[in-house]
Amino acid sequence: MIRYALPLLALGLATTARAETAETRVAFRDRLPSEEIVYFVLPDRFENGDRTNDRGGFAGDRLAHGFDPAHKGFFHGGDLAGLTRRLDYLERLGVTAIWFAPIFQNKPVQGDPGAESAGYHGYWVTDFTRPDSHFGTRAEFKAFVDAAHARGMKVYMDIITNHTADVIRYAEGEETGYAYRSRGDYPYSRKGGIDGEPINPGFQGDEDRSQANFARLTDPAYAYTPVVPADEADVKVPAWLNDPIYYHNRGDTTFSGESSRFGDFAGLDDLFTEHPRVVEGMIDIYAAWIRDFGIDGFRVDTARHVNPEFWQAFVPAMLETAREAGIPNFHIFGEVYRDSADNGYIAQYTRRDGFPAVLDFAFAQAMRETVGQGKGTHVLNALFDGDVLYEGGEEAALAMPTFLGNHDMGRFATLVKADRPGIGQEELLARVKLAHAMLLTLRGSPVIYYGDEQGFVGDGNDQAAREDMFPSQTASYNDNDLIGTAATTAEDNFDETHPLFELVADLSALRRAHPALSRGRQVVRHYGQEAGIFAVSRFDPDSGTEYVAAFNTAAQARRANVVVGYDARDFETLAGQCPGGVAAPGSATVALPAFGWAVCRVSEIAE
Repeated sequence: MIRYALPLLALGLATTARAETAETRVAFRDRLPSEEIVYFVLPDRFENGDRTNDRGGFAGDRLAHGFDPAHKGFFHGGDLAGLTRRLDYLERLGVTAIWFAPIFQNKPVQGDPGAESAGYHGYWVTDFTRPDSHFGTRAEFKAFVDAAHARGMKVYMDIITNHTADVIRYAEGEETGYAYRSRGDYPYSRKGGIDGEPINPGFQGDEDRSQANFARLTDPAYAYTPVVPADEADVKVPAWLNDPIYYHNRGDTTFSGESSRFGDFAGLDDLFTEHPRVVEGMIDIYAAWIRDFGIDGFRVDTARHVNPEFWQAFVPAMLETAREAGIPNFHIFGEVYRDSADNGYIAQYTRRDGFPAVLDFAFAQAMRETVGQGKGTHVLNALFDGDVLYEGGEEAALAMPTFLGNHDMGRFATLVKADRPGIGQEELLARVKLAHAMLLTLRGSPVIYYGDEQGFVGDGNDQAAREDMFPSQTASYNDNDLIGTAATTAEDNFDETHPLFELVADLSALRRAHPALSRGRQVVRHYGQEAGIFAVSRFDPDSGTEYVAAFNTAAQARRANVVVGYDARDFETLAGQCPGGVAAPGSATVALPAFGWAVCRVSEIAE
């Protein structure tokens, strides 16, 4: 039988690294973003700790309260109490930071008749000041944050500034299908288009973002006539969010061109983020969460759909609020979706918009192409060459949250199955293991998507990639074949003997024990035009000691002569099988089985 991955040999080291001391836990605030091992979870799908809040306190049927655990698009019952209950599980996995989908109060159900779904995911916010009643209370959120901090874990909130829930309707919407209406055809100065009657006299357009200019914008009916249903007139909190003047009201985005920033995201009410009142209001909302709960970071949803000037004001305000609250390494990273292994596009948001970091979609795509599709490892070299494009260059790239799959694009295992029809379970598990080994040892702050450590394999993206960790009642989840286990999602899936759980736990311990793997400079040492050996060196940020991490993306055993430092003479094996010395000064022969890897530390250098 082919062995697709090598076991960790440094188990004693890993055990030592997992036993974090109380002193380490107290100092968790001092950790840099690159040192975190992040776990991304949808609270509704993780653990149900309190069944009394399953319907969120709403009366009526599923279309009123949104709870239907048999439907993949409705609430299933997971909550803050469940997250708190499972913190020990996450600690044993090696997690140091928890990022969860938005927990703010959502509109329970949206959608046209027959196509309804619920706000279990958290992105349809009505009240930005409290947790959704399906998840718990502010007190329960405080208890969760305190419990995580007691374990030395940071807490990252997923936030939205681009839109709110779909409340505003347009009087002309039914006849137009809510099609986007541009600023050229429908300027702010004419009611209902260029031939309409004059409105908003003196308003100089959205490029003048002064309060004086926006005081002249009094009529929001320049493109569409916004209509707020009477029973939802006061549903949004804070109260200023109920006024249509603070929204673009131009119809649905096409996700391209001007509409990308001014259009409604799938019907969600698109905030007028150029408006100084919106900027001020959003700063007030999220500064309060930092001050009240002492959270450690924000993942910012739909960042590319908001104008740069908003971020140039918002990001510094959040960092300053965090500093004042005694949180020195507050982490803000924007979601800039891009299905390309070229990181030039996402890097612009660190330079122009001012984000300290962005979700590394380029890394995710490069991993899909190399480990999933079998393209040459030159793809990875090109990715890391592009690190100089980020504001702060290669050092800043160390803090980019890297990931393999997520709740929108789908799980990595699902993507591999799509790219390799007919792939067997053993090979699928091997490729997923290799991808996680790379995720946890290459540059960046690794993000584990919940359930991946239990071998979840979804049917696709979005709702199809959001399975329950607690016993599921959703048929389309329960018929999936998981990898590395005979279990299904119809059972409880917190198995700490699962091979992927053990792999993540061991590599997380290795990463924490060796700063070179988190804070260390990375240099690509070997790559090729075909699948095969990819190798990097990483250097201890204090001692300069060289580490070599090598990976075989091919389905057959491979060997290669890999560049190393000229003073290296021998290696200590931390994972896999390392070379027994150098082949010649400056070169070591690496031999790896199919989908194997090795992590090595230079243990002897030339005098």
